[in-house]
Formats: sequence, C-alpha cells, structure tokens
Amino acid sequence: MASTTHTAPTAPAKRDRTHYLYIAVIVAVALGIAVGLIAPDFAVELKPIGTGFVNLIKMMISPIIFCTIVLGIGSVRKAAKVGAVGGIALVYFLIMSLVALGIGLVVGNIVEPGTGLAVTDAIKETGQAQVSPEAKDTTEFLLGIIPTTIVSAFTGGEVLQTLLVALLAGFALQAMGNAGQPILRGIEHIQRLVFRILAMVMWAAPIGAFGAIAAVTGSAGLDALKSLAVLMIGFYITCFLFVFIVLGALLKIVAGLNIFTFLKYLGREFLLILSTSSSESALPRLIAKMEHLGVSKPVVGITVPTGYSFNLDGTMIYMTMASLFIADAMGTPMAIGEQVALLLFLLVASKGAAGVTGAGLATLAGGLQSHKPALVDGVGLIVGIDRFMSEARALTNFAGNAVATVLIGTWTKEIDKARVDEVLAGRAPFDEATLLDDHGVAAPAEAEPEGEKQLAKA
Repeated sequence: MASTTHTAPTAPAKRDRTHYLYIAVIVAVALGIAVGLIAPDFAVELKPIGTGFVNLIKMMISPIIFCTIVLGIGSVRKAAKVGAVGGIALVYFLIMSLVALGIGLVVGNIVEPGTGLAVTDAIKETGQAQVSPEAKDTTEFLLGIIPTTIVSAFTGGEVLQTLLVALLAGFALQAMGNAGQPILRGIEHIQRLVFRILAMVMWAAPIGAFGAIAAVTGSAGLDALKSLAVLMIGFYITCFLFVFIVLGALLKIVAGLNIFTFLKYLGREFLLILSTSSSESALPRLIAKMEHLGVSKPVVGITVPTGYSFNLDGTMIYMTMASLFIADAMGTPMAIGEQVALLLFLLVASKGAAGVTGAGLATLAGGLQSHKPALVDGVGLIVGIDRFMSEARALTNFAGNAVATVLIGTWTKEIDKARVDEVLAGRAPFDEATLLDDHGVAAPAEAEPEGEKQLAKA
C-alpha cells in the first residue's frame, strides 16, 4: 500500500515531461510535410537529419538486445524453456508470413491497381537500378548470422549476430551457476546505463522526424502520390485490416486483450515509426515496454529481435501487392499458379535481405530478378511512393511483433496477466525517464537460489 502512494505523485511528472516531447514530434511532422511541399529541393537536403536520428537509435539496438537476452536466459535455469520459446516463435512467424502473403494476394487481385499505367524507358532504368547487390541468398544469410568476432556482432549492427552472441553468453552464464551472478549484476547495471542513454537520444526525435518527413515529401511530391494513389490506399487498407482483424482476433482469442487498448499502450512507438519510416527506431522501446507489460525477459529477448528479421507481416503484404501491381502495369498479369510460386519465393528471399537498407524495395527487385526478370523494369513505377508505403510496412511489422510477443508469452505461460491488466488500465505507467523498472530487472537475483539447487542436483 505504501509503495503505491509513493509512486503515484512521481509518475505524472515524468509522463508530463515526455508528453511535450511527443507533441513536439507531431508538430515537427506537420512542419516537415509543409516544407516538403513548399520547398521540395530544400527539403530533400534535410534527409541527413532524419538519417542521423535513426542511426542514433540503431546505435543502441545491439547493446539493448544483448543485455535483455543475457539477463533473461541467465535468470532462467532451464535451457529447454528458451528453446521452446524460439521454436514456437519461428513456427508462428512462418504461419503469419503466409497469412499476410495470402491477404495481399486476395486484395491485389480484387483491386488490380496497375492496370492502364505506362512504363517508359526512364522507369525501366530506375527499376533495374533497384536490384541491390547487398541482397543475399538464403545460404549467405544463414552464414551471415555468425559474426567474424564476438565484438564485431556489436560493431556491425547486425541484429541476428547480436542475438547469437547473446544466446551463447546467456547459456554460458546459466552453466556457470552462482559464479555467474556477479557478471549478471554487472550486465544489469550496463542495461540501466544503455536505456538511460536511449532516453536522452529520444529528445532528438522532433528534429529527426522533421528531417525525415520533409525529405520524403520533397522527393516524392504530389504527382507521384496522385498517379499511384490506388496502390497506396489499397495497401494501407490491407495493412489496417490485417492488424485489426487478423492480429486483433488472435490477441483476443489467445490472450483475452483488446487490440485497440494494446496498441494505445504503444502509441508513442507508432508515432516514432510514422515520423522516421523505420520500425527499427522503436525496437529498443518495444523491448522495454513488453517487459514492463509483464512478459518475461527470455520471451521478449528472443521474440522481438528474431521477429524483426523473420516476422515482417507488412513487408509480405507489400511484396504481394507490389508484384501484382507491376505485373498488371507491364501488361503481363500473372496466373494464380505463377503468383503463388513467386510469393513463396519472395517469402524465402525476404529472409535473405533482412537488415538491408530499403529492404522492401531491394527484396522485391531482387526476388523479381531471380524469379521473373521481365518484371524488374516495372519496379521503377513504385520508387516514387515506396517511402510512403514503407511507413505502413514498418507500422504493420511493428504491430505484428508486439502482438507476437504477447501471444508467445501466453502460450509459454511466461506472462503476468495481473500485471498486463494493471499496465493497460494505466495504473502502472511506463517510466519514460529510465525506460526500466524493477519488474523486469529483478529477475536474476530472484532466480539465484533456484539455479544453485538445480546445479547441485546436476
């Protein structure tokens, strides 16, 4: 009782302070759009500002993932539990990717947005230019998960490399038992430091949002938006239906949660993604918020980073609709058999291009180049609006990973239902100043005696 009266007066002050930050982000987005329309040439020059902010966030991703996973696995003395979480997550990601591809396929065939568009030589050249040399095949992608050195996993910015090193470190600390506790406590302190730095970086969000939105608006302009409005609107509607009907139904049936209440809790993260067109900008905050919500550290630490490479629902829908759009625009509509074959190919190809800058467009162009080269020329048609569509992609990918974390936490019984109700009702507010709370951090210390017992038995 005493603790609740103690936290009640402090929470509003912290929330009020950051509330102004996100109002500033909204104002910055509006100003960015205005500058992009009024002075497009100048607006394009502002792109480095947005890129710089996103890079600041990306700088924090590897240490946050490492600390979260090591603390999570180090606090759970049963390695089988971690393996179960990973297995369930991968099966779920595969099924949801197929569902997203299927939905895009149905909507794309109904809307037929590409019919009647002309493909010029300039558009063909632009399309060919999108075939990224960075995209890897599946074998290269799998080998690329292994870093050159343990340290290069952090310096290279590869999420899956960091995930691998963190898993190995977590299991090693698990095997060390009580001797590993001082290391776990040290990592606990490092995690607090990293999240504090992230909280400081977030104050640059309005400037980053202004630069990113101004550059996107200035480079695309109104003409591109008008001519391709059907594809954009169709894509946005499809993403909306996927999130609120498919994911909403799953969340309600499995976890008993309302999708609107759940996404409201993540409102600030959605605003950050909308203003930067990058779901990676919200990855560290998603980890912190899912832990705060009541999902255990191992589930959060494994599901969120893995989902960012394997659970790209928005990208799946985008590739389906864009492929059909290009095929129609090129005057070579695909039969259902061709569509299914191409999309299954793209399902695999998307894993090979995870983490590539502009992954959606690069994956699409690379997939078409390998599977149906004649359609690559048509990729130039959507270059102008790709950045606007990337926002819907990023928002859908983020929503899919947030919902996946709750679902997998529920299936593995690694979620505190009472805590979830408290948080979503607003009675346990998220600490915006530190992005941490005792709910998630105390786990290693609590698990220490149990770990000693199990090791003694072994």
